[in-house]
Amino acid sequence: MRYLHTMVRIKNVEESLNFYCNLLGLVEVRRHESEKGRFTLIFLSAAEDLERAKKSQAPMVELTYNWDAEDYTGGRNFGHLAYVVKDIYSLCAKIQKGGVLINRPPRDGHMAFVRSPDNVSIELLQDGEALAPQEPWLSMPNTGVW
Repeated sequence: MRYLHTMVRIKNVEESLNFYCNLLGLVEVRRHESEKGRFTLIFLSAAEDLERAKKSQAPMVELTYNWDAEDYTGGRNFGHLAYVVKDIYSLCAKIQKGGVLINRPPRDGHMAFVRSPDNVSIELLQDGEALAPQEPWLSMPNTGVW
């Protein structure tokens, strides 16, 4: 397992980039906009990690801007921790066997979400190509929020 990023929801892209980049000194590595999902993802790296971050080899901060206005209460502005894993199915099976609810099962062989005992959302991503969809994950519904 390798640590990828921490996601934080933001209300204003310009204000947030001013803080994280101009004041804190982070550097924008990449940006993804989703018309369908109505969000923008902005990945930032510490300047000293920039070259490694461009190759997805250094942890980053993911700023998530949801296009539809929302007040982030109760810590909702903090999104999740993300890890890339060697075998998402075996890890999810181990976690589930340990009594943890899989909030977003890896139906696509690529991504899953679970929550820590303190309710912190954890994103698990399959390293490399997605695994072939398989049961029991394929037909497992989402549960709760992540």
